[in-house]
Amino acid sequence: MTTDEASQFVRLRVELVVEVEDVEAVTGAALRRIADDPDMPDDERVHAESAVTQDTAEALAYLIDPFDLVGEVPGIELAQASWSSEGMDYDPDSPEWGLDEDDDAEDDEEVGRG
Repeated sequence: MTTDEASQFVRLRVELVVEVEDVEAVTGAALRRIADDPDMPDDERVHAESAVTQDTAEALAYLIDPFDLVGEVPGIELAQASWSSEGMDYDPDSPEWGLDEDDDAEDDEEVGRG
């Protein structure tokens, strides 16, 4: 199969752990983004505002847009994206916590080692 015949779709996986140092700043920015969205129906806006004021992870999810990560990259078009955020316990010194540990298991399965 030549490069022209091969699929040109690429799955890009990114996992970030961020420390929220100012909850009010994150929540405020999310509320502003929701308020500035002209396409959001009023009932959805009320739900979104409630969600971001109750959960910082939800507020962060309103502020992070996968298109922003790849929108300026020449030669590509974002075909599909999904993302989520959740609060977590994080100890960077713990030997049990590893950024790649989920991916390693998937990689092993993909090459028949799992």
